[in-house]
Amino acid sequence: MAGRYGNLDYPRLTKLSVLGFLSLFVVAVGVNAAVSLTGGSLPGWEETLLLDVEMLSVLGIFLSVFVFGIALPLTE
Repeated sequence: MAGRYGNLDYPRLTKLSVLGFLSLFVVAVGVNAAVSLTGGSLPGWEETLLLDVEMLSVLGIFLSVFVFGIALPLTE
């Protein structure tokens, strides 16, 4: 029998969303580190974009754990 939200696999959704947001974070930090190591500089808009990606990916990790790991299974 399907649950309230269909046949969702919450542990799998949680793991995949955390992995996706974590990979975004690693890419943004990696680009910043690579630019720093090579001695180059980024334009202001690129630094802002990478910082926003870092912050939103951390927020996404926490929200995906809360939504897919805690909230939706409890309301099922």
